[in-house]
Amino acid sequence: MVRAIESELASRRVESVAVAGRLTVRLSGGVVVTAENDFRLRTATEVEHFYPGLALAPSGSLAALVGARVAAAGVTRSGGLELDFGPAGVLSVQPETAGPDAPAAWRVAGPAGPLFTAEPGGYLAV
Repeated sequence: MVRAIESELASRRVESVAVAGRLTVRLSGGVVVTAENDFRLRTATEVEHFYPGLALAPSGSLAALVGARVAAAGVTRSGGLELDFGPAGVLSVQPETAGPDAPAAWRVAGPAGPLFTAEPGGYLAV
């Protein structure tokens, strides 16, 4: 796993979560994680799969991330994003496997602009 992203996200608090065509997780310090791809949230008792294109409202477990802190963050070898919120669960965003014209599967931005962007094919733009 690529670890540079962890130093940027570790210990940040979730301020809000929204799903409206894409997942948007607002973290403390003005950092925003967005996901265009399908994702899942694993908790101690369940695994929920989400499809942002369906514009679903956050479920109880997804909404329960508000107030949680990022315990660990990383990028898988295939380009997926993993955010561990400790007891609140682990959020996993699938990498983009479509062609080069596909939108970024996920991105992390700070107040000054983009920090990390998942590119098609599992590449990471920093």
